Amino acid sequence: MKTNATALIHALGFTLAMAVHASAPAQEEVTIEHQRITLNARLVRTEGWPRAPVILMIHGTFAHNQMEIMATIQELLTEAELSSLAINLSLSVDDRHGTFACETPHAHRNSDALDEIGLWLDWLKARGAERVVLLGHSRSGNQIARFVAERDTPQITALVLIAPSTWDAAKEANDYQESFGVPLSMRLEEARELVAAGKPGAWLEQTGLIYCAGAKVTAATFLDYYEPDERRDTPSMLPTIHKPTIVFAGSEDKVNEPLEAKAAAVADGEQVKLFVIDGADHFFRDLYAEDLVEIIAEELAGSSLQ
Repeated sequence: MKTNATALIHALGFTLAMAVHASAPAQEEVTIEHQRITLNARLVRTEGWPRAPVILMIHGTFAHNQMEIMATIQELLTEAELSSLAINLSLSVDDRHGTFACETPHAHRNSDALDEIGLWLDWLKARGAERVVLLGHSRSGNQIARFVAERDTPQITALVLIAPSTWDAAKEANDYQESFGVPLSMRLEEARELVAAGKPGAWLEQTGLIYCAGAKVTAATFLDYYEPDERRDTPSMLPTIHKPTIVFAGSEDKVNEPLEAKAAAVADGEQVKLFVIDGADHFFRDLYAEDLVEIIAEELAGSSLQ
């Protein structure tokens, strides 16, 4: 009797373990090849995969898919039974993981993100994910808004923009001068001359780029990040996007202070919804991330993001 009871307990335990394993979210790193480099992403598949909407997540400037805000949001999405794919933008680095180091030569372009977003959308579609919500933080909020404005597909059902970047030519010039001690116009002229001479890959040495001082930057890279372009102001692009869009702003965001007012001016409460999270800064840490995902899940459940 003891042997049979033991066997029964083991059998029940095995069955329970298999049931738990079967219902647990599947997590894995996935890769694709692009222009001789490997792109990678972290895929989490929940029960509704791939029929239910999948969240395609893109990190901010020079960051990565496991930075705090990305990792936290992906975990919370999983708890909400939402599948997600958190990608690493390559920044022209093979199989990149972790934060892009400022001392690494900068041969990437801001606009490269659009091509890579398109590749991951194709990857998801090939696996049966026909409904994708694009989610971007900071700079990538602008990148996905630009992607949808220029390359929209029926596969994209909605956008979630978390502290998406804003832009103003005069402010950018002033900030550059304060940060790096030289006029932005002077650096732009250097880069323009090299590109006009057919040397887009020529290096600008000891150049300021974003928050990197003394960086080594190609002329084409510098122009792609700094040439005046209204498309880098996310709120001004929203009226051209015909998809449900959620914009999150933090009341204490000191990185992107103009966002709340600019987004409020274009939010109509229907196609474009603005949520201001009281107390949150640019990175929506801790409980603020829970607020974001709760709202995203509610909007999905209410079909406005389907």
